[in-house]
Amino acid sequence: MDKSEIIERLEAIAVLLELQGENPFKIRAYAQGARALEALEIPLDVLIAEDRLATVRGIGSALADKITALHESGELPLFDQLKAKVAPGLLEMLEIPGLGAKKVRILNKDLGIDSIAALQSAAESGSISNLKGFGVKSEAKILQGIRNREAYSARHLRWNVIPVVENILSGLRSLEAVQQAEAAGSFRRGLETVGDLDFIVASKDPEVVMDWFVKQSHVSEITARGQTKSSVRLEDGLQADLRVVPASQYAFALHHFTGSKEHNVALRKRALQRGLSLSEWGFDVRGGNSQPLPSNIDNESALFDALGLANIPPELREGYDELKLAEAGSLPKLIKCSDIKGAFHNHTNASDGHENLEDMAEGAAARGWEYIGIADHSKSSRQANGLNEERLLRQVDAIAAYNQRDDACCHIFSGCECDILPDGSLDLADSTLEKLDYVIIAVHSAFTQPREQMTRRILRAMEHPFVTMLAHPTGRLLLKREPYEVDMEAIIEKALAKNIAIEINANPKRLDMDWRWWLKAAKRGLKTSINPDAHRVEQLGYIAAGVLTARKGGLTANSVLNTQSLTEIISWLEQRES
Repeated sequence: MDKSEIIERLEAIAVLLELQGENPFKIRAYAQGARALEALEIPLDVLIAEDRLATVRGIGSALADKITALHESGELPLFDQLKAKVAPGLLEMLEIPGLGAKKVRILNKDLGIDSIAALQSAAESGSISNLKGFGVKSEAKILQGIRNREAYSARHLRWNVIPVVENILSGLRSLEAVQQAEAAGSFRRGLETVGDLDFIVASKDPEVVMDWFVKQSHVSEITARGQTKSSVRLEDGLQADLRVVPASQYAFALHHFTGSKEHNVALRKRALQRGLSLSEWGFDVRGGNSQPLPSNIDNESALFDALGLANIPPELREGYDELKLAEAGSLPKLIKCSDIKGAFHNHTNASDGHENLEDMAEGAAARGWEYIGIADHSKSSRQANGLNEERLLRQVDAIAAYNQRDDACCHIFSGCECDILPDGSLDLADSTLEKLDYVIIAVHSAFTQPREQMTRRILRAMEHPFVTMLAHPTGRLLLKREPYEVDMEAIIEKALAKNIAIEINANPKRLDMDWRWWLKAAKRGLKTSINPDAHRVEQLGYIAAGVLTARKGGLTANSVLNTQSLTEIISWLEQRES
């Protein structure tokens, strides 16, 4: 196991111990051990090799032995023993926001609750509000958390299903019977989360295609099989639907099943205005119209052209103003991954990242980037081993030294992800912030502040003259945590007034600021930086998810700061400073 995996295992042991009512000192030992590992400045494998792990504050000899065992074998009997003693339902209850191990134990001990179903029943009956440490508001939040959990379970992060989609498409396209194949639905439109997967195939021999589809090795259940459509349940719970059509119908079927519903309704209405009926099977004559049907519709571009429209990218087919723009020939030239020249919101092992400055710079250079920004957490983010002023200034010096090296492969900008404290002040002294190339601010605490208070808090922070960017402005975690309440209109106005960029956080769990806000904000001149929020080199690849979000928001390269060259970025930062 690597350090991050060991930290997760120690935290899990602390939770399991608390669920079983173990000695608080024992619980605290594992929790403190996890924090001690996060704060290590010397690589874990070096400390283990030199037998110095037990000398680290917060890690005694007994815990050092367990960490070493996890590092070397990935196994620890204690963890397996503890997990076997805890009802699975109690662990599932921990997924409800606001329910930690202590509260779950109280619910189990006092009310005998050992499952989500029992938790819901108790909350609906009002039993929970009578417990010490709970109340009517707690009960309401539990019920809302259960409802959210049920809704989330029906959907999946788009990023996580990409390998599944690519595997199925690769298999379909390898079949001789398949002329064309593509994924459709919300996946193709680039939505943040997807439900079922849809695949459209053009073939003269649908039986062969269906046979391959239902017999895939990762199919756990065949829910339907027909001559033109089949549905399967995959091992990870995803449902996948396949439709096979003749080549002459392929463009129509692909467009229709890509959606969205609102887009399709608008396009059918446009067809009717031209005396045509449009369906997933093709064009037909409407009423007494005697004009010939459009022919040679062998792709979606030809379909749009037949209706007097420019080709509308799938990302924009959400029923907003895409038809109007396509008719006027003013669809935006959407940003591409190849436009990106660098990124600003990234972490190293100085805080909660897993690799050092050089590794992150080399990873950026390998992607063809000219620069990378390092923005480790500030001191209030103790759970992320945030940097105080002294540690941050040491990092600034290290970055300056790296940039002077002859073998520097990529320019590093010095920054910080500085916490916005609950009152709107910033977490670090001005004398430190002014030495940075840029400052990203973010909310990492007190998410339950009322809307007006949260808005005032962020607006106050944005008044600070050293602030360059606002990170993940709504704090959402897709399928896990709802956005905190905030007036985004007011935040956008302030960003425009202060020349502050609002990032698109490209972590697939965030994708924040939401593309729906960008549909309006970009037209008003708001700038963004698409940032991977990478904590290890491979996570720089998250940039693709951020670019897709930007495309859904109708963004061109001109709206995105990190499409600019190194020289242009340096000039922009200097202009802001002046």
